[in-house]
Amino acid sequence: MSNQTEFYRKMNTIYASILNAKQKQQKLLAILIDPDKIELSNVENIANKINQSPANFIFIRGSFVQNDIIDDLINEIKKFCNLPLIIFSGNPSQISSQADAILFLSLISGRNPDFLIENQIKAVSILKKTSLEIIPTGYILIKTGQKTTVELASNTAAMCQNNPNVILETAQAGEMLGHQIIYLEAGSGADYAISANIIELVSQNIKIPVIVGGGIKSLQEIIKVFDSGADLVVIGTAFENDNNFFTTTL
Repeated sequence: MSNQTEFYRKMNTIYASILNAKQKQQKLLAILIDPDKIELSNVENIANKINQSPANFIFIRGSFVQNDIIDDLINEIKKFCNLPLIIFSGNPSQISSQADAILFLSLISGRNPDFLIENQIKAVSILKKTSLEIIPTGYILIKTGQKTTVELASNTAAMCQNNPNVILETAQAGEMLGHQIIYLEAGSGADYAISANIIELVSQNIKIPVIVGGGIKSLQEIIKVFDSGADLVVIGTAFENDNNFFTTTL
């Protein structure tokens, strides 16, 4: 059993482990896997690469899931990797009882009711039949270049970085509404990462954990995002494009 997995087991819940790490100023890392971009036959190889990385969690999420392999994918990953698997989706069709937890997202940066509350209502009957740990998460999409798949899937516009106070107040509103995590997202395949100033502003002015993902393409950028105040960094496209990302950069 890996040190990361043992850490999670001792904390009993995934959210408790995130809070504990934040309190101790320990930084966490998640690797994002897109069901649309992985072959089940390649899972063992990818899982072995994840086992060689410093990852604490595996996130499962696709903006457009065109296949029906999420259950099979999660079960296959579990054969080779003991890290907690967390569903990271705003669509009820992507919920799997085989995972350990779900980031129960509300896209608070947009005004599309489907992603603010409608999809969450549709997910209730599904979630009540599972033992998934549900982590309410305020999801903030921030513009860092060309339109991303998240914007297309949600039919919402990302928030502009040149208005940081609005981003901060959105995060603070999410905290006041009871979200347990704020997720700052540049979007899958973003041109570049969210600016250090935005991450620092948000992390210094809310008390709940901050997740940052999108557009992070190197070890140096991971360190910069951590230094800016992120509690958990998510790596998706960089690992997807190069499964040796961590073994070659660490």
